[in-house]
Amino acid sequence: MKKILYFFLLTFLFSCTSNTIFKKPKDLIPKDTMSLVLQEIMIASSSKYVKNINLEKNINYMSFVYERYKIDSTRFKNSNLYYMSNIDLYQKIFNDVKANLEKQKEELTALKNKKDSIRIDSIKKHKVVKKPIDLKNNKLTLKKIVPKS
Repeated sequence: MKKILYFFLLTFLFSCTSNTIFKKPKDLIPKDTMSLVLQEIMIASSSKYVKNINLEKNINYMSFVYERYKIDSTRFKNSNLYYMSNIDLYQKIFNDVKANLEKQKEELTALKNKKDSIRIDSIKKHKVVKKPIDLKNNKLTLKKIVPKS
């Protein structure tokens, strides 16, 4: 009886693990392009809540990403589903995306720091130094104004 119970318990535990890998779609986005698309999608989704040059918010930039890489949303969803089912490959893609985004962030931070240092230097250069007034040596003379009658 114990053997049967152990058999069913082990069968149940091994049947719970999912090893489902979906079929490769016919129009699968290549791995390197998928990495770039995911990177752009992350930037587009985060910039949705930031005002643009025209001070507009809540603009959906996803269509621009699809248009840039000449894909549609269904092709992206099918490719994304395939890569998500293959966890090891998807992890590699996301590590690549993360590395690229961190590299871009460092470059933009360096550029911002350079612009800020130039601005601060120009402010210091043109700063007018005010000299304190020496009240002991500079006496103001006041004239008494007498009204005319």
